[in-house]
Amino acid sequence: MRNAGKRSHRRFHMHALYLFSVWLHIIAAMTWIGGMLFLVTVIVPMLRQPSMRDRAMELFHMLGVRFRRVGWIAIFSLLVTGVFNLLRRGYELHQVWTGAVFAGTWGHLLAGKLLLVALIVISSALHDFYVGPTATRLAREGASPERRERLRRLASWMGRTTLLLALAVVAIAVMLVRGTP
Repeated sequence: MRNAGKRSHRRFHMHALYLFSVWLHIIAAMTWIGGMLFLVTVIVPMLRQPSMRDRAMELFHMLGVRFRRVGWIAIFSLLVTGVFNLLRRGYELHQVWTGAVFAGTWGHLLAGKLLLVALIVISSALHDFYVGPTATRLAREGASPERRERLRRLASWMGRTTLLLALAVVAIAVMLVRGTP
């Protein structure tokens, strides 16, 4: 009888930890995607106003560097809690490596989600650590306007694409927990 109580107590704590992990996963997604939406819908239109033109590049760079830190903490949190949540659903890591976890409709959805996540991480790293900083450096150095503009546009499109991929990941996440249409 005593062992049954300990198992029940342990199950309670593991379930509470799982719920916390899911909560943290959702908060991280809200923070990251909400931040991107805020940049696209509020900051970019504000910085395009004529009165902001001469300060726009520097302000956007400062905001980008600040959000980059928040974004990567969120991405790291999403990766850690995502793995934990998958393990709490009864899967084991070797099932990921062997592909067994990707069987069936649920597994196919998970595979699609993870593929998009991989693309997001790669795109975000390129955007945050190469394209964006290079565009800012070139602007500060007074490099040719064509090259600066090309990199600025590339950074802009990479950011938009990452946001769209992140929204697709959320849609797949909903289907993973609620089923497909």
